[in-house]
Amino acid sequence: MEALEIELSIVMPCLNEAETLQVCIEKAKSFLESSQIRGEIVISDNGSTDGSQDIALENGARVVHAPEKGYGAALLTGIQSAEGKYVIMGDADDSYDFLGLMPYVVKLREGYDLVMGNRFKGGIKKGAMPFIHKYLGNPVLSFIGRLFFKIPIRDFHCGLRGFKKQSFIKMDLHTTGMEFASEMIVKAALNKMKISEVPTVLSPDGRSRPPHLRTWRDGWRHLRFLLMFSPNWLFLYPGAVITILAAAFSFILVLKPVSLGGITFDIHTIIILAFMLIIGIQLIFFHYFVKIYSVVKGLVPETKDFNKMFNYFNLERGLVLGLILTLLGIVQIAYNFYTWGTLGFGGLEPVIFVRRVLLAVVPLTLGLQTIMYSFMFSIIGIKRNK
Repeated sequence: MEALEIELSIVMPCLNEAETLQVCIEKAKSFLESSQIRGEIVISDNGSTDGSQDIALENGARVVHAPEKGYGAALLTGIQSAEGKYVIMGDADDSYDFLGLMPYVVKLREGYDLVMGNRFKGGIKKGAMPFIHKYLGNPVLSFIGRLFFKIPIRDFHCGLRGFKKQSFIKMDLHTTGMEFASEMIVKAALNKMKISEVPTVLSPDGRSRPPHLRTWRDGWRHLRFLLMFSPNWLFLYPGAVITILAAAFSFILVLKPVSLGGITFDIHTIIILAFMLIIGIQLIFFHYFVKIYSVVKGLVPETKDFNKMFNYFNLERGLVLGLILTLLGIVQIAYNFYTWGTLGFGGLEPVIFVRRVLLAVVPLTLGLQTIMYSFMFSIIGIKRNK
């Protein structure tokens, strides 16, 4: 006789949750029974030493052991072992009510790939969330996530969320710490998955010990992840702004000095702007390096824009552009040398010749960089054509 398919797996990461684990399991079991959902409860233990494993088994949950430490590592092990078509994950500290999971199931049945809880809509009970998390950490990081990835989620870090098991596999998550929560949302968005939110109530947890979450350390890990997966905001946009401003002001100052409010901007400013221009161009190139590497390594899915990038900028075009810039620099160096010769190779007027030297060195530097970067693009991107 063919076994009936499990529709829902409720997965809880666990590290010394003996005080609250039983009540969480009981609520989850009660929800499955009252909703007539065929499901299972999976406790992913991360090395508990307080008997949490025995409590889970005694209350009818299935225990899996996550050998690698970390919130994300525990969830990866638990979700990978889940047998349900859908998975709902939630902390085992009794801060989330496992009796109220039906809104998640409804959305999942409607076809959504990821269903997030929104604690700001559902309600945050007194003492459930530290002031700095409620008014700074969560709002700021959620805003950055929406800005960087255009994700319509107001609460990026809600620990109660549901998703299709197949969608989770497609996300191909790798992080093992608290940033696992951000990676899931970002990967879902990058893979064009359907995402929804439901109101969720957050209550004070039932533990007597401090939480595993560390405000500044884990907040930085979330921010770091968002930055690493958004090369546009980390490299491209700053690089473009620096390049445009440096090029524009350099062009003005190369023609003549500019005085503002008694301050004269001349060759010293031009030197700084020349370095800023080179830095800006480097940031733009690094943006493309990161994009190519991320796709080739399978960290992010390949997109149409990614393929267009290679159509517009390939090795041959990069070499041509690099050679043109290099030749411009060489020609200017030769002209400067010739001019110096007409003066008997003697002393030079620094104000005039600094401008001329920069007009030679900057295009020469950018030309050689473009040639080297073009080869790097092609080397890193070889695998995508296989």
